[in-house]
Amino acid sequence: MHGSGVLSVWERSSTARVVPSARPRKLAKVPFAELADGRLQGVVSSGSDIGRVYVSSVEAGTYAFACSTNNNRPCGGARGSFCNHLRALIGEAVLQYGVGRVARYLKVEVGDEEADAHSVTGAMLSTRPAQGDSAAAAQVFSRFLRHLAYLEFAPTTAALPEMQWFPTTRAVA
Repeated sequence: MHGSGVLSVWERSSTARVVPSARPRKLAKVPFAELADGRLQGVVSSGSDIGRVYVSSVEAGTYAFACSTNNNRPCGGARGSFCNHLRALIGEAVLQYGVGRVARYLKVEVGDEEADAHSVTGAMLSTRPAQGDSAAAAQVFSRFLRHLAYLEFAPTTAALPEMQWFPTTRAVA
């Protein structure tokens, strides 16, 4: 609420402003990528089976990685190093958030201003990261499915019942 007590249009709506992607990206290969829970995590489409997706993640700081199918079968390519799913996730995260933000979040030193997804991946791989636990895969996949459900709603300014627990006003300094 502003000092005048009048809510702006976006404060009255059931939608929130979204930070635009650093660059446009195609959602077919990596439909979901997020920086959350101390990890870069997301859902990556299989290159060989249109009905299969992988839940991939890289932990900030340690670069421990995990990749498995949505039903917890391990990725065959993530044995000892980053698989193609993880590389695709990193590439799309850099497109969505920008290389600086991804590098800062993951605590990766990329050095120069011409850094790209390959720089981020290379810096992490130079530390020889270990394969991590895929325990968070179910949570990540569930969040992805919840995001997909919102695509079925028609745009509206009406309140969404599951969002009612959010505060309706914010404190004014």
